Amino acid sequence: MAAASISRLQILSSSPSPIKIIKRSSAFLSKIPPIHNHYHHRSRKFHTTLCCSTSTPSRILENGSIVGDLLDYLNESWTQFHATAEAKRQLIDAGFDLLNENEEWELKPGGRYFFTRNMSCLVAFAIGEKYSVGNGFHVIAAHTDSPCLKLKPRSASSKSSYLMVNVQTYGGGLWHTWFDRDLSVAGRVIVRGSDGSFLHKLVKIKRPLLRIPTLAIHLDRTVNKDGFKPNLETHLIPLLATKSEEGSSETKEKNTESSKAVHHPLLMQVLSDELSCSIDDIVSIELNVCDTQPSCLGGGNNEFIFSGRLDNLASSYCALRALIDSCESSSDLSNDTAVRMIALFDNEEVGSGSVQGAGAPTMFQAMKRIAVCLARNNVNEGAIERAIRQSFLVSADMAHGVHPNFMEKHEEHHRPEMQKGLVIKHNANQRYATSGVTAFLFKEVGKIHNLPSQEFVVRNDMGCGSTIGPILASGTGIRTVDCGIPQLSMHSVREICAKEDVDIAYKYFKAFYQNFSSIDKKLESLHWKVSSSARIAVPDSPGLAVELSSLASHSVGLCNSSASIAKTQTSDALSCLHSIRLKRESSQGTRTHIPVKIVAVRQPSLQHLQS
Repeated sequence: MAAASISRLQILSSSPSPIKIIKRSSAFLSKIPPIHNHYHHRSRKFHTTLCCSTSTPSRILENGSIVGDLLDYLNESWTQFHATAEAKRQLIDAGFDLLNENEEWELKPGGRYFFTRNMSCLVAFAIGEKYSVGNGFHVIAAHTDSPCLKLKPRSASSKSSYLMVNVQTYGGGLWHTWFDRDLSVAGRVIVRGSDGSFLHKLVKIKRPLLRIPTLAIHLDRTVNKDGFKPNLETHLIPLLATKSEEGSSETKEKNTESSKAVHHPLLMQVLSDELSCSIDDIVSIELNVCDTQPSCLGGGNNEFIFSGRLDNLASSYCALRALIDSCESSSDLSNDTAVRMIALFDNEEVGSGSVQGAGAPTMFQAMKRIAVCLARNNVNEGAIERAIRQSFLVSADMAHGVHPNFMEKHEEHHRPEMQKGLVIKHNANQRYATSGVTAFLFKEVGKIHNLPSQEFVVRNDMGCGSTIGPILASGTGIRTVDCGIPQLSMHSVREICAKEDVDIAYKYFKAFYQNFSSIDKKLESLHWKVSSSARIAVPDSPGLAVELSSLASHSVGLCNSSASIAKTQTSDALSCLHSIRLKRESSQGTRTHIPVKIVAVRQPSLQHLQS
């Protein structure tokens, strides 16, 4: 307990103020000596917010830092269910109204709302007071799940006088890191109520309950040379307890019952004690195996966060707090014309193909319902489609920081470092949804507030991971940028990132909500459209003309050498534009076609034709 308490006291700010330990009731903690920073010759002050599901994280930021509250969130959120429940609690405390997807919604400009799905997916939004139908949504999306072990539907098994718990792997975890850890279980159960109803309840066994022991090196002499290669079906089974001595008939009966049970009676007894109900009242369980070590700060200067589930709860929490804090005051939404939104999905680690995953139309359905509700049954043609086209999505998922011992695994010119800001992810094969335009717009947000960013591209000789960005972009047609906080040990039971990058991400996301509308307006929309009085910029050369042809095979118009276009047959004539050719007329009357490339087409004129 002492060691755990000390680790939780490591939540500290980067303030150069003199060190100060806040005394608690424990006599032991009051005797902890000050820890001096010998690297920068300054001391630090400890933040003592501890994980507690009934306490509200401090909303008073130390130098704008949310790191202390993030550690609370991580320690509370052992599973995707707990992460969603904690986000729900914080939204309610901040004044957001809970909606039900099964009921009609009553929304209004300036309102703040959210709903959950499956207790593991959450969508929250704040409507600008100047919102009108057809305006866009500014969304930050992340996911609540992480690679872990999950109990099988029939988890009870026995081997060599041990009670074992059968598990299945979830996602692409670094499974060797789960060996020799103090593990326990947490998740969702369905309990029968006294009135015969069924209730969803969350459970978390905080004490070490399970362990996956490694084989001693004396019995595996070549493990350091050949590598540790466990069989995930036979070697990755946690120990729960030893079997009782088969003495009395009562003990034999219990052991027989355990061998026939779906789950060990001992495990069910632990759960029932935690839930204060009888074993018979627990009708269903959905449990993850979790590491019990608390999240904490570490490193010589306490600049790192050591924790499980950083991928992707760190992004989820930064998005959550950015939304809450960006509309904390009644005046924060007074001039906003858009809808600010977060979407936290489940099952990203296994492809997002579920009702609570990003592959479901949850976000699009929410956008449609918001637009229709605010239109008051007066939805004009294309209102939803126009809103999507004006929207912007930030897909926030942790990024691969360069590993000092494996630098060659990164492309030479794209090696993100910790403590140097958010990473914008690019991939030509669309494993990330970032484009040149979306990267530019997102970086402009950071420039306004002097927030740093980095860029990542995977090596050509390596495979590339993906995110929910391409799924949402292709499913809804929304402009998307993929970004993330750099980290090491991704998908390990214990990961690492820099606390400074967490604060940068939070500030970046908050600035996105506050400033993106004005930035987006500065970039003219690209359309395949020309008005009857449009002009085309072409090289000024005698005898140079422009011929425009479309897929519909109708002539749009001809330009003379001054590039003044003739009156078009239709204002939408270029909506199906196929090609543009420059025609040079020689003195002998012959014509030469010069192909050109359209760089950009802006409304209401066509510009920038490049030969």
